[in-house]
Amino acid sequence: MEHRALIVIPTYNEIENLKPITDAVLGITPETVHVLVVDDGSPDGTGKLADELATKNSRLHVLHRTQKQGLGPAYIAGFRWGFQNNYDQLVEMDADFSHHPRFLPVMLEHLKKNDFVLGSRYVPGGGTVNWGILRKIISRGGSAYARFVLGVPVRDFTGGFNGWNRKVLESIDLDTMESGGYSFQIELKYRAYRKGFRFKEFPIIFEDRRVGKSKMSSKIVVEALSMVPKLKFKA
Repeated sequence: MEHRALIVIPTYNEIENLKPITDAVLGITPETVHVLVVDDGSPDGTGKLADELATKNSRLHVLHRTQKQGLGPAYIAGFRWGFQNNYDQLVEMDADFSHHPRFLPVMLEHLKKNDFVLGSRYVPGGGTVNWGILRKIISRGGSAYARFVLGVPVRDFTGGFNGWNRKVLESIDLDTMESGGYSFQIELKYRAYRKGFRFKEFPIIFEDRRVGKSKMSSKIVVEALSMVPKLKFKA
């Protein structure tokens, strides 16, 4: 039987990207793949547009949250919605085309043989486009730092294009997740690895967003790096 997959896309002020990204995702995936837009009360009308698009396509769903609460809580809310609606696989994906939909069929194929799958910039064949040298150093260095401190053979710890079989996420106590921002990606992968789940990294090309403003900041980077020793200590 074909697995039902849910692509979870958190949004905050992504009105320019929303229709192109959902059209692209739904256009390249089979009927068993649906999209859930998790909107954090975007003041630019992203949530309203998502509702309008959902009325025209039964594979598109919307979850509204009243305010911006961080990337981690948005994904957790999306995962829980997926559990309640009986999806077998859940995929994290950005709304801005930095995670290109063309990689989704590859990810879903790998999920048939692995517990979780990571779209990786830092395995052979992977990479980034339109990044400055400082951003490259911060991103690659952050992943290397997490890999060294945590002792886990993940090449792209900070990447946000990840696929999970439901059993993995259900085995992790999502209520006890401590990370709200981008360190959420590190914590989730670390917890899954420590539980003994099998994972696969496959190469992707990460493209800088087409339109809109990046959510990355120095505060996010500091939060992610400071979370790593806390995870190791608690483990």
